[in-house]
Formats: sequence, structure tokens, C-alpha cells
Amino acid sequence: MKTTRYFEEGILAKRPYLKRTWCEQALIDYVHREVQPEDGRIRFWIYIEELEKYLRVVTLEDGETVHNAFPDRNFKGNP
Repeated sequence: MKTTRYFEEGILAKRPYLKRTWCEQALIDYVHREVQPEDGRIRFWIYIEELEKYLRVVTLEDGETVHNAFPDRNFKGNP
């Protein structure tokens, strides 16, 4: 999985419970996907049973390089 330096040094340090496999799976098995109009980054959501929440994974414009990931408490499923 390709990642940004921000993800490696900031996000994983701040959220040690995150699993890389969840992020990888989100890019393949997402329940919802949308492009951020302001910068072209792509958001993917996947439900993680272990967290009992949806995980939002944000990639760069290429749709492959993970930049951010966090549990999204406001996402309620496929809109």
C-alpha cells in the first residue's frame, strides 16, 4: 500500500489502533466513495466490525496513496 509521509508519521502515530489492512480493504470494498471537489482527493468508507464504526480513508488524487484515515462518527451508511 502506498502512503504519504503524513500518514506514516502523523496518522499512525496518533491512531495506533488503525490497521493497514483496513485501509487497504477500504480502497477495494468500500460502501461509499466520493471525490473532494476542492483538491481531488478521494474519500472511501468501509464498516469495521472491530471498531463498530465506519472508517474513512482519504487518498491522494491517484486513488491509491493513503493520506489519512479515521473513524467517521457522522457517517451513517451509504447515502
